[in-house]
Amino acid sequence: MVARLLLRAWPRGPAVGPGPLCRPLSAGSGSGEYLQRSIVPTMHYQDSLPRLPIPKLEDTIKRYLRAQKPLLDDGQFRKTEQFCKSFENGIGKELHEQLVAQDKQNKHTSYISGPWFDMYLSARDSIVLNFNPFMAFIPDPKSEYNDQLTRATNMTVSAIRFLKTLRAGLLEPEVFHLNPAKSDTDTFKRLIRFVPSSLSWYGAYLVNAYPLDMSQYFRLFNSTRLPKPIRDELFTNEKARHLLVLRKGHFYVFDVLDQDGNIVGASEIQAHLKYILSDSSPAPEFPLAYLTTENRDVWAELRQKLASGGNEEALRKVDSAVFCLCLDDFPIKDLVHLSHNMLHGDGTNRWFDKSFNLIIAKDGTAAIHFEHAWGDGVAVLRFLNEVFKDSTQAPAVTPQSQPARTDSSVAVQKLNFKLNDALKTGISTAKEKFDATVKTLTVDLIQFQRGGKEFLKKQKLSPDSVAQLAFQMAFLRQYGQTVATYESCSTAAFKHGRTETIRPASIFTKRCSQAFVREPSKHSAGELQQMMTECSTYHGQLTKEAAMGQGFDRHLFALRYLAAAKGIALPELYLDPAYGQINHNILSTSTLNSPAVNIGGFAPVVPDGFGIGYAVHDNWIGCNVSSYPGRNAREFLQCVEKALEDIFDAIEGKCIKT
Repeated sequence: MVARLLLRAWPRGPAVGPGPLCRPLSAGSGSGEYLQRSIVPTMHYQDSLPRLPIPKLEDTIKRYLRAQKPLLDDGQFRKTEQFCKSFENGIGKELHEQLVAQDKQNKHTSYISGPWFDMYLSARDSIVLNFNPFMAFIPDPKSEYNDQLTRATNMTVSAIRFLKTLRAGLLEPEVFHLNPAKSDTDTFKRLIRFVPSSLSWYGAYLVNAYPLDMSQYFRLFNSTRLPKPIRDELFTNEKARHLLVLRKGHFYVFDVLDQDGNIVGASEIQAHLKYILSDSSPAPEFPLAYLTTENRDVWAELRQKLASGGNEEALRKVDSAVFCLCLDDFPIKDLVHLSHNMLHGDGTNRWFDKSFNLIIAKDGTAAIHFEHAWGDGVAVLRFLNEVFKDSTQAPAVTPQSQPARTDSSVAVQKLNFKLNDALKTGISTAKEKFDATVKTLTVDLIQFQRGGKEFLKKQKLSPDSVAQLAFQMAFLRQYGQTVATYESCSTAAFKHGRTETIRPASIFTKRCSQAFVREPSKHSAGELQQMMTECSTYHGQLTKEAAMGQGFDRHLFALRYLAAAKGIALPELYLDPAYGQINHNILSTSTLNSPAVNIGGFAPVVPDGFGIGYAVHDNWIGCNVSSYPGRNAREFLQCVEKALEDIFDAIEGKCIKT
């Protein structure tokens, strides 16, 4: 399995350079139908985006061995070296040549796109906890706007404005500006829009701006992952005009776009949501949503029964809805409760197969929970940023607004599903499994207030490398070893790029962690600082390589996928226990930074792992960790806190306390 919250921005720049993509909430929003009216068409750069490079095989092998070094003893490492040598000179060479040839025949896409879709869609595990992450919004700065009905109305209208702006080609293209004073200007935009799409990327590149792939964006709306035997399918129907609302396990739909494609009046949307919130029906005895938490083959079979039992039309409404709005009937107690609720909830009030669920609790706490097969965090984070900005700065309704006088009982359709005994049993079984699984998940978090990005950059240290070093030190202190670690990195700078893996556990972090944890008294603050600088420099190199498509994970994955597709016996390199171990990611990490995000999170990707969502802010560091029995998230976070204290002490020249 892979880490879920694939959000690391591109490009990270030098070790001391810019931090994760923290996109300014884009300018030029306007009331009415559109968020903004970009003079550069949304997909202007798409045709000229560079293609994702396939690394040289010898480079991939070198990088793979460097990542294995801290995880293996000398004897194991020598065996792995042998496997690598025979792979590089034998079957690996042949597979690499075939991959390169195949890539040349498919210039419209990337070499990883097809295999990556297959990896997600062929996985048979439940998508809940195993794949779907969440990102929570900060509250509306105007507290009275956090009323559930007000915020639900405003966020729904802003989400539909985003949809309309995207489809009209008026959404600003997603661009990473290394020199915004030159490239993020009206002058540049007025010029670049006249450069043909086939050349526009090069024009941006000349002013140090990097347009990002936007091919995933269309799947944000009207999209669902459909369970099928063996491999699921992604379904999109852009003609549908209705919203799906879930409350207390009941399903409601109503149109949010009229027949001409205009947004239905905000006061009407408010009236319909108020009508839904006032429905006093008890929760259904057999909540259908549990089925989306099932094993995908089990769900595929049950869905077939559901469709053939007279529910096809209702299912079509669910699948084609613009998105799923989930209205929860309780307030959020604290950040741990928020994480549990937005990551999995009680299973009754989410349709986990939708491209995303917009969840709004009784107190207005809001989050996006998203399915991962269709796309990665870059697209979702852009959507989240724009919705937050528009709903808070140009809200469609105020707390004093009166809902329209309209007959919502006619406009709102409550979907009723006919359930036979087999389906009722299926729902009960799914509920039992779901309840048993989520009961085992622990979530905890810390906010380290001693400093963040600003302080670390002044010390010429990469903030991300410091966070990753703290995780290595924490695990060493808690469990006495260095283990496989995964940090996701977007390759959206390339056409149909997805993600690459940064491997933060290195010989440098291992040496540094051991010095801090096992023998702090033997090292001066200056020596510890020197080791941290080495970690930072190497982490910066790994990050740049990953962002440029020069990691080893996706290349080895694609070669293995090709071997399987061609019916070739699995090469020995993949049967080596060391390959299995490095892909058993005990520390699965992902970072995100946005002024609109309160917190984000995901579950561990292996039963004995940690799921670590973190953010290095200007003056503090936040970390949200999940674990299953056998690992202890609270203890791990105490060790992370101790590690960060030690790192900051060493930077300040203080003695490290054991």
